[in-house]
Amino acid sequence: MTAAAPHDPLVHLGVRGVPAPERTATVDPSPACGPAMEEHSRSARRRFPGLPSQIAYARKFVARQLADCPDPTTATLLTSELATNAITHSASGRSTGKFEVSVHRAPGWARVEVRDLGNLNETPRPQHRDPYDTAEHGRGLDLVEALASKWGSEPRGDGMGRQVWFELVWDEADEAE
Repeated sequence: MTAAAPHDPLVHLGVRGVPAPERTATVDPSPACGPAMEEHSRSARRRFPGLPSQIAYARKFVARQLADCPDPTTATLLTSELATNAITHSASGRSTGKFEVSVHRAPGWARVEVRDLGNLNETPRPQHRDPYDTAEHGRGLDLVEALASKWGSEPRGDGMGRQVWFELVWDEADEAE
């Protein structure tokens, strides 16, 4: 992640005074893919203002990156859950907060990471709620745990927050060409 220059032209307003998401896409091999997959892998990253309205943009961003995957709906649902957690449970949801979504792709595999300004002292965990519990919140990580091939959380490398991620794996023959 690179710091924006003070006169960054990307600092502008979107519809109705809501800041537009920052567009920082990159195409490079993902180190998480392993050397055998590097030549066929790609990555994209985008930063969003920490506002509830931006969760829809995060979903659309992931949907575009994974449009040819067998199940982009699962990826967008899980992205929505992690982005919601980022703005609800971290400083990313404050007035100047931001969160970042990265998508890494390789044949038969995708990893989505959501970086926030989260609490480094508390690790996110599924709550394993009773299915008959009528509470409106607290099931996001249960969904991630149930639908992702693998998921996890760790402090960001820059020490400025937390990164929560999930991976989806599928048969390469199922990918759209």
